[in-house]
Amino acid sequence: MPRKSPVESDVVAGVQGLLKRGLPVTPAGADAALLDLRGVVARAVDPADEASRTAALDGTLRGLLARFDDARYAPAARALFGLPPAEPGQNLTVRRELAAKAAGHEVHHFRKRVEPKLIEKVAWELLADADRFTRSALIAPRLAPVTTRQPVSADPFAWEVAEHEEQLSRLWSALYAARAELLAVERLISLEADRMDIIQTAVTAAWRWAAARAEAISYTTAFAPDGDASPDELVALAGWTPALTAPQASRLTEAAAGGASREQFVAALHGETGLGNTWTEGFFARPAAPDSSIEQENGSAS
Repeated sequence: MPRKSPVESDVVAGVQGLLKRGLPVTPAGADAALLDLRGVVARAVDPADEASRTAALDGTLRGLLARFDDARYAPAARALFGLPPAEPGQNLTVRRELAAKAAGHEVHHFRKRVEPKLIEKVAWELLADADRFTRSALIAPRLAPVTTRQPVSADPFAWEVAEHEEQLSRLWSALYAARAELLAVERLISLEADRMDIIQTAVTAAWRWAAARAEAISYTTAFAPDGDASPDELVALAGWTPALTAPQASRLTEAAAGGASREQFVAALHGETGLGNTWTEGFFARPAAPDSSIEQENGSAS
């Protein structure tokens, strides 16, 4: 196994340090190696404020634990950090017992063999999250409270700046709307909701995604002509979608362009059965299994 870099070792140690108190993360329990991760800094409302970065770290960890990709060990990982099946305020001994039970292991075996792997996996997920932010300059603009009106001066430079902020706000509004619907689809699938309810939500997600792609094209055409960010790179920020061909993506975008309503979007695609099936059935396909699992590394329960 390759030796960890100092940064990787620091992040593993930082995650280990969170176990004593568990979640929520507090300023006293948050290691600088975690607070300085690019994904945490980017999510903080005020990156210069430690409390803001602590809150961002807490939210990032909760999201990663909610999406823990090893089905057998996901409840154990969450319990270990103080999330259900654990309860707030429980000490590490109790949380460890709950985690071992959830994983089907004896407590001593869990602490010695499984717990270090879970900590390391959470650390690697944090590093992967940071890497995604490091490789992308596309970060949503932060908003700050405004108590007084901020009129736009009557000059071309001020108009240009205001227009850019206006278009940027429309872009991120569309991206977050698409992300919300894509998350809704995945949540309904996880809940084993009625198939028709899932399909209806998937259609809404297609409309929102297509509208976001239209906004991305509009924005990059006007403000990123040199290719700093392509429309598809921007819309990919909304989340995973079924694979589409270029003509299929263009057809969806065309149907949603110009502020089309969901009803107009659906009407424009009437008869596009193949495209509809590609989108909706993509969500029902079983996700690819992880290359390796903690279960394989640790063997059967003991």
